[in-house]
Amino acid sequence: MPDLWMPGAQRLDIGNHAPTDGGPAKAIGHITWDENATAAAPKALVPYERLRDYFSKNATGRQVAPHLLWDPFTGRICQFFPANSRSLSLRDLAGGTRTNRAGSVVIQVEALFFPYCKVDGKVYAKLSDTPCKGWPELQAWVHSWGVPNTWPMGAPAGFTSRRSPSVWASQAGWYAHGDVPENDHTDPGSWPAFVATPTARPSTKPSVSLKHLIYAAQHDPAAAQGHTTYKAEVLLVEKALKAEGLLSGTYVDGSFGTKTIAAYKAWQKRLGYTGDDADGIPGHTSLTRLGAKHGFEVKA
Repeated sequence: MPDLWMPGAQRLDIGNHAPTDGGPAKAIGHITWDENATAAAPKALVPYERLRDYFSKNATGRQVAPHLLWDPFTGRICQFFPANSRSLSLRDLAGGTRTNRAGSVVIQVEALFFPYCKVDGKVYAKLSDTPCKGWPELQAWVHSWGVPNTWPMGAPAGFTSRRSPSVWASQAGWYAHGDVPENDHTDPGSWPAFVATPTARPSTKPSVSLKHLIYAAQHDPAAAQGHTTYKAEVLLVEKALKAEGLLSGTYVDGSFGTKTIAAYKAWQKRLGYTGDDADGIPGHTSLTRLGAKHGFEVKA
């Protein structure tokens, strides 16, 4: 399962989680547009902290919060809902398409931006003119949830409305706020181009299945001592944990037992995970980073 919380983003869980309805995986691009500026009268960009606190602490802001607030000038990202919950930034009419829930995921991204904002003395007319720091990581995380790098109604190119309920209902991908049925906003006006993914070369590295390792971690501890489920794959992980100084060689036996759970939890904590995110059960990001250091790859 992909990471519910984007690695590297500040996590400010505001609660009020609710499931999505299923269907094509979607992401929605918004801009905060918290000031009205013009080419003749640009305005200073509103501080990131103000918008972050609005969505996380203000009662009104919490009712319209997205999944992510993204600062394209610094790369800072804050997340308010897990990926598998609906967020609240789309208008959703009673009896309509339940816009905030209309997909297996509907990940909403608010870019801290308005046209003709001024940052460090420079004026930016379009979001795509900004440094777009953090975009490759953001795109990759959204893509990990099954959202293809496509714009079913076309990439944003000006403040227009191109709403097609049939496309919205049937096609996965990125949508501008101005593309979403029942909504009357026309943002974001532009969006950074998708980052190209290099053509993969055949790998000679050994691989592990994330699904297999999760299963082993959930079943081996309760089984008889020394029980193994996916021994060869667990051994790769245990050898890596031993190399990290987190697991004694005595327990490198192919069983994802309590000692391996504790070692993997220590690995998660080393990466900065806390609380329920450091539970000793492999996740895609933590396992990929372990494999990158110790010569194995991760498959679904």
